[in-house]
Amino acid sequence: MELRHLRYYVAVAEECHFGRAAQRLHIAQPPLSQQIKQLEEDLGVTLLNRSTRRVELTAAGQRYLERAKEILASVDAAADEAVRIAGGEIGRVSIGFTGSATYHLLPAMARRLRAELPDIDLDLHGEMLTPQQAAALHDGVIDLGFLRPPVHDRRLRYEVVGAEPMVAVVPHSHPLATRTSLEVADLEHEVFVAYSGFNRSVVFEVVIDACQRAGFRPVIRHEVGETATLVSFVAAGLGVALVPQSVQQLQITGAVYVPLAGEVPTVELAMAMRDEPPSPDLERVLACLYRVLPEVDLTGNP
Repeated sequence: MELRHLRYYVAVAEECHFGRAAQRLHIAQPPLSQQIKQLEEDLGVTLLNRSTRRVELTAAGQRYLERAKEILASVDAAADEAVRIAGGEIGRVSIGFTGSATYHLLPAMARRLRAELPDIDLDLHGEMLTPQQAAALHDGVIDLGFLRPPVHDRRLRYEVVGAEPMVAVVPHSHPLATRTSLEVADLEHEVFVAYSGFNRSVVFEVVIDACQRAGFRPVIRHEVGETATLVSFVAAGLGVALVPQSVQQLQITGAVYVPLAGEVPTVELAMAMRDEPPSPDLERVLACLYRVLPEVDLTGNP
């Protein structure tokens, strides 16, 4: 039995007339009658009672009609889904976000992607340092990453999509918390909380460089892997920190953000992926992001 037999049977059963069914199927009536007879012989069941005046379904024929229509609907749906997957309309895309981008860019991107590409499932990973994202891209854990460049890996490609200034974050009881702005040099005698240098955080290197340019090397008392933990440590009075401005989206009681003046360090944000042609679903996500990114303030300003 082939799918065409099911389609032939459904047409005859719905029309209850071989002539009309043949016209509907654009075939001659005799071959259609032969195909239905062959189907009944293969099944060993009478599906239709025929007379010179009309065609009637047997009880078995009625149930077979219901099942046949379900099967054909499933086959048609599978074909449609395969076409949509091949065209990138359906799929699953995994995206990683660096710490500070987790609190502003991730929700903004997720809202727009879900609105414009509702049939693409998004697997979102926040609080991923650049080295973690590079490894995850290689391993296929994520398909796209928003990270801090540079990325020294020829197997990956990236493009810078924005830059933002750094700001200071200090405990609310700290004398500098009431300042409208401060310079990096004002933090010379403070202990710092920083992103992990062991994991080669790009922001860690920016902080070290900014302090050295200001004439001192920071005393780093605590190194952490997540932005929320870093700000919480500052709120607990364990030190001060320099963070990308977008971290201000993360409001934790006890931590105060203070803008920097003078020579203000900046960090870039880049979109990275494997150096290979993107899958159809990732290609559609990228097209959407290229439209959306110019509309998003990557610094997290209201």
